[in-house]
Amino acid sequence: MKKVILLGIVFMSILVSCKKEKEKEDAMDPSEKIVVEQPAAKECYNAIIKKDTISMVLNIKGDQLTSGKLSYNFYEKDKSEGELVGELKGDTLFAEYTFMSEGVSSVRQVAFLKKGDAYVEGFGDVVDDNKGKVTFKDRKQLKFEGNIVLSKVDCKL
Repeated sequence: MKKVILLGIVFMSILVSCKKEKEKEDAMDPSEKIVVEQPAAKECYNAIIKKDTISMVLNIKGDQLTSGKLSYNFYEKDKSEGELVGELKGDTLFAEYTFMSEGVSSVRQVAFLKKGDAYVEGFGDVVDDNKGKVTFKDRKQLKFEGNIVLSKVDCKL
């Protein structure tokens, strides 16, 4: 009988001890919890089509394009280069491309479909808001036909 009482006391003390530990964990201030922030991943892509070069640098954090650069250097035409900001929706990158071309600043929406280690640029009908911003009329109607394929390359420092 003494053994049963002794085992009961030991069992109860273990339960009380575990409950107190659990209460301490629950009572922790949320600001004390460690949050590991994922760094932005830098990815670089390039396409060379005959004498034309298209380059893209992406800084991606989660499903957000935190920043990026896009440059179109078409042979015997004015260069177009600027900044990208947008988001990834599944395997598609949608971004606003703010660029300078012929000394004029413009904004247009761009879309790229990720296929393996490459991005294929999408095209579709656009609308101009008459304030210098061009957007896709309907994202669902975009065509990714593979005319412009940017392959992953090593990022230059």
